[in-house]
Amino acid sequence: MKPEAFLEKLAKEEFPAPVLVEREVGGFLDLHSHACEVHALVIEGQIDITIDGIKTAYLAGDAFHLLPNQIHTENYGAKGVKYLASRKSSTTQEE
Repeated sequence: MKPEAFLEKLAKEEFPAPVLVEREVGGFLDLHSHACEVHALVIEGQIDITIDGIKTAYLAGDAFHLLPNQIHTENYGAKGVKYLASRKSSTTQEE
């Protein structure tokens, strides 16, 4: 996915503008979750995400999606990883 298409997708789904996240070579985050929904696009490197024992590798141009409170691990590749990430709270606001 190209960054322009990713940004369009975020806008359609009313996600905020993404931030650039950089993780170190060979880094690792053990089991954890995020209270918000996450959409991300890998710009450089590789991130491996394991959910329910299933490991998926994401490379430059790949997008990934995490649901709120979805327990997962993260491993960063031999070159680390850079990705654009946008997070949206699962709570809705009344107008």
